[in-house]
Amino acid sequence: MVVPIRIDNIETRNQKPETRNHKPETKNQNNLSMKKISYLILIPLALLSCKDESKNDVLSKESQKPNIIYILADDLGYAEVGAYGQEKIETPNIDDLAKAGMLFTQHYTSAPVCAPARYMLLTGTHSGHAHIRGNEEWGERGEVWNYRAMAKDSVLEGQRPMPDSTITIAKKLKEVGYGTAMFGKWGLGAPHTNSIPTKMGFDFFFGYNCQRQAHTYYPLHLYKNENRVHLNNDTIAPNTKLTKGADINDPESYAAYTLNDYAPDLMFNELKGFVDRNKENPFFIYWATPIPHAAIQAPQKWVEYYKNKFGEEEPYLGERGYFPHQNPRAGYAAMVSYLDENIGKLVAKLKEDGLYENTLIIFTSDNGPTFNGGTDSPWFDSAKPFKSEYGRGKGFVYEGGIRVPMIATWPGQIKAGSKTDHISAHYDVMATLADIAGYEKPSYTDGLSFLPTLLSQENQKEHDFLYWEFPEYGGQLAIRMGDWKVVKTHLKDKKNEPTLELYNLRTDLTETTNVADQHPEILEKAAKILESQHREPIIEKFRIPVLREGL
Repeated sequence: MVVPIRIDNIETRNQKPETRNHKPETKNQNNLSMKKISYLILIPLALLSCKDESKNDVLSKESQKPNIIYILADDLGYAEVGAYGQEKIETPNIDDLAKAGMLFTQHYTSAPVCAPARYMLLTGTHSGHAHIRGNEEWGERGEVWNYRAMAKDSVLEGQRPMPDSTITIAKKLKEVGYGTAMFGKWGLGAPHTNSIPTKMGFDFFFGYNCQRQAHTYYPLHLYKNENRVHLNNDTIAPNTKLTKGADINDPESYAAYTLNDYAPDLMFNELKGFVDRNKENPFFIYWATPIPHAAIQAPQKWVEYYKNKFGEEEPYLGERGYFPHQNPRAGYAAMVSYLDENIGKLVAKLKEDGLYENTLIIFTSDNGPTFNGGTDSPWFDSAKPFKSEYGRGKGFVYEGGIRVPMIATWPGQIKAGSKTDHISAHYDVMATLADIAGYEKPSYTDGLSFLPTLLSQENQKEHDFLYWEFPEYGGQLAIRMGDWKVVKTHLKDKKNEPTLELYNLRTDLTETTNVADQHPEILEKAAKILESQHREPIIEKFRIPVLREGL
């Protein structure tokens, strides 16, 4: 057990990191001293060599290593951006990424909720092997859900820590010369433990340490590295309802939920500052934005835009958690468009600084769309063509909960306007970045590099299966094998019998017709995968006892 030690280091928001203005380094690629005859001989030899040489060998040279920016949205559904078919929320900058790069149609999260999805992304493991397999708030410390208590005592913040020995993408990239930074929501440890970003491979961190704190976009503090940065916000705890007797149609009734320091603004400004300070060497940015996770809190200019677009709507009064909002659909759309706006600003900055041409940008989400806090995923058709209501979106291993958007751009490497149906998952990122950056991937990783797909090459290895076990929301299991997908639910639910479901995603994309009784040979194959891939988790809360018995 990790024993927390209180160290109250405090930093005010006005303290800014030192910045330097650098111009990107340029190198002369021409060798004018080469004799003409040598040049003519070496070119065909080089071309022949490139056919057998992996892209990893080429990119491992220091001068060729690209900057890498991985943008992880929070609870953004498969179809909540225009490039994937969204019709109500406008995302022109994210859509431009798709036009400039590659759109993945069959990319998956490793888990249908926050913490395990992030753990498996950063470690390259699937949920049969992962240390973190669900959200675990480490409740034995005390009142961990008490917002005011956490404000007074930082020991109550954060989630159950990862082991000190955990290998992350950030640690591996540091080994090969990358500057590393994280901005946004961590959710994989707690202050005063070794499971914080700056001890898990990140040179710089600015954001929420604790995912419970991220249930408001106007928190009392954020973290810069190990220190709290106190913000100019009042104590409005998540789940605070409207004042008794308030007029639900009066904007003033909702004024308390919009405060002074908007966390996404502060985090984005710090992200730009990191880019300014790291122009001369390759860098890795993990932008784990909390948007559009509830609560619904967005810049007013975007709320007004969507109020005019959507018209009148019923106020959300807080009955499904988080904060009330007078125009919840407009507010939710506003958050997505605000994120899109900042992505556009980041791309513009990269271009202005001469960094864009040598930067790989990946945009994706941690899981499917949510069902609470005033959000209305069915109205937005957030997981189209999949279902997005409770039971099919976030928290569940059906396609709406685990299939997520992913767009990758990399000028000169990824073909503009391309699309792929390659089946991939978050836990492939560790292996993919190993091939790009030149580090040695951990031997235990469950992922496969999708670099050949990014480069439109034909030597892409395919997964024999993708694997999910999830101990929450009743306990669930899913295994995808080609077009076939096995789903089991109610594995820890004492009120309902476990299900056994089989779907052919080629003919039944929305998982409506269970054909388990027609294909015993597919179930037998899945049973062998379960037997080989399930490893009993160390943390008791993540155990699903019936999995020991097989499929």
